[in-house]
Amino acid sequence: MSTPTGGPAPQTGAQAVIASAADPARRPDVLLRVRREEGHEASAWWMIGAFVGVSAVVIVVMSFVPGGA
Repeated sequence: MSTPTGGPAPQTGAQAVIASAADPARRPDVLLRVRREEGHEASAWWMIGAFVGVSAVVIVVMSFVPGGA
């Protein structure tokens, strides 16, 4: 796009940031986010297993609390 005078269009700050941005999934300030190839997503069973495991740990730890049932 060019200006009516024929020169190049001025670049906004947002366009400059986007043009020089690195892959957002690999920014150093973002923890535990990884962009994977198509078909390499984590299985839902990992999340189900993690839920069951954390629930079991919570139940075991709570069994040591005095005054419980």
